[in-house]
Amino acid sequence: MRLLIVEDEQDAASMLAKGLREASFAVDLAYDGESALEKAHLNAYDAVILDLMLPGKDGMDVCREIRASGLPVPILMVTAQDAIQQRIAGLDCGADDYLTKPFDFGELTARIRALLRRAPSVQKGELQLADLVIDTRTRIAKRAGKALDLTSKEYALLEYLARRVGDVVGRAEISEHVWDESYDPFSNLIEVYIQRLRRKVDPPGLKRLIHTRRGEGYQLMATEEGE
Repeated sequence: MRLLIVEDEQDAASMLAKGLREASFAVDLAYDGESALEKAHLNAYDAVILDLMLPGKDGMDVCREIRASGLPVPILMVTAQDAIQQRIAGLDCGADDYLTKPFDFGELTARIRALLRRAPSVQKGELQLADLVIDTRTRIAKRAGKALDLTSKEYALLEYLARRVGDVVGRAEISEHVWDESYDPFSNLIEVYIQRLRRKVDPPGLKRLIHTRRGEGYQLMATEEGE
């Protein structure tokens, strides 16, 4: 899942991004309202973490403009202001949730997961296909009852494929949701990670779940059709 963090304090933004990347999220950063709006319109984010106090356009303005443009992306507004009027104003301008600084990182990730579950295409905390089970809360995937030893990026890729189970997902879609803006579209990074993931998810003796559709992309499904 790909997130946009909008925070003008760059050290705080970098620390937050580091923690979220370790939690298997792809993260982009914006340090002011204008760049936040530009990135929100250019990229397909799964959620936006939006600070209220920003230079230029503040968080309220950014939230209103995102909603006015019709973007359905979930927005978690974060601020040091704990006044109930500020929280009401934030929710009324289009935010989906509100978190007051300082906050516990575990609470932040729990709120992000809750927002993602509310999205139309993301509804379950546990994803299952045949004997593959993915717990999105603990970020543990099991195949035939055995936990898979996945890196953060491998897990993120597997979860994205599982959320799109049955769909043929192209490289562009994968890069938009699993990698951040530093991804090089001319690299073979996605192919490398698919190969690594396939070795762990589809070992000898088990039914193949990850399929390659030549010229189209990749598909997670429990049939024998595929390559």
